[in-house]
Amino acid sequence: MIRELAGGGGHRVIVGTPEQIADDIERWFTAGAADGFNLMPDALPHGLQDFVEGVVPILQKRGIFRTEYEGRTLRDQLGLPRPAGRTAQRLAA
Repeated sequence: MIRELAGGGGHRVIVGTPEQIADDIERWFTAGAADGFNLMPDALPHGLQDFVEGVVPILQKRGIFRTEYEGRTLRDQLGLPRPAGRTAQRLAA
């Protein structure tokens, strides 16, 4: 049933204990088969909470999931430059 309801199909479904799920994610990541994952929990918010509380700490201990962000903003995380403010843009024009 889980496979039938997997977001319309075409998605990889991982079911198991937190350790089994972390093992699977680690295999994909270390093999270079994936550089990130989209989560589709079976139920919200509990499915997501179970993942965050059960799987994420295991991945963090293994060093493949960050424990904190380096920058303060999303722009920092994506390595994007900060655009000039509106005043600077008007003065340049």
